[in-house]
Amino acid sequence: MVKKMSYKIVVDSCCELPQEYKKDARFEIVSLGLEVGEYRMMDDESFDQRDFLAKVAACPSCPKSSCPSPESFREAYHCDADNIYVITLSSKLSGSFNSAVLGRELYGEKYGKKNIYICDSKSASGGEAQIAFKAMELEEAGFSFEEVVKRLEEFRDKLKTYFVLDNLETLRKNGRLTGVKAFVATTMNIKPLMIGDDGMIAQRGQAIGIKKALARLADMVVAEAENSEERSLIITHCNCLARAESIKQMVLDKIKVKKVLIMDTAGISSMYANDGGVIVTL
Repeated sequence: MVKKMSYKIVVDSCCELPQEYKKDARFEIVSLGLEVGEYRMMDDESFDQRDFLAKVAACPSCPKSSCPSPESFREAYHCDADNIYVITLSSKLSGSFNSAVLGRELYGEKYGKKNIYICDSKSASGGEAQIAFKAMELEEAGFSFEEVVKRLEEFRDKLKTYFVLDNLETLRKNGRLTGVKAFVATTMNIKPLMIGDDGMIAQRGQAIGIKKALARLADMVVAEAENSEERSLIITHCNCLARAESIKQMVLDKIKVKKVLIMDTAGISSMYANDGGVIVTL
């Protein structure tokens, strides 16, 4: 009988995970840092979303983030698992991917060779979670490391990320909104409908008011869904559960999905989504 290979899934803290997986030995979260004015904090289990949003609202300067150190990734790889799968925030939005790659080099220098695959999610938040869960599913099904990597990349390339934000200032001030007129959205109550486009943020459309924007977002998800019954709908929200539930219902009224998961945003996603933001992946 062939011995089943052990595995571990490493994600950066922009990846939202349900509580049970945060305590699962097969998963490890490598934290990014957060900065709001004079306050410094880690995006870890100590993160308090309500306190963070209050600090952001009261601070005149834009909040910032810092990617994990290569050493923190290196040590996450240092375990008994044979296969390591690493899922990071889009490399076009953060240095987390590059840090994970350097961490793999440092691991090889200090500990020797190991199967370590680093996946640029080309997404964030629930998009990272989608890929992490797929890695777990494929490993549990008994696929080889090489086959898991191949299937993960195919899955990643078909994954779609959509979002509507009440406030685009953090993204704009941090240079993540090239070509999107954030000031118009703020002053005229126009809510841009945003998508992930090969790891970058692009505008797909717009609506006046958040209710119309959420409805149009749900329509986009439904219209572009492929083999939805085989895929999971993951919705992450920043302090707006009712909006997440509303999108869930609008989508499920028209298509069937394998599973639905709604989660609060952790630190990094809360910083960029801002109070009232909703992110949908399918």
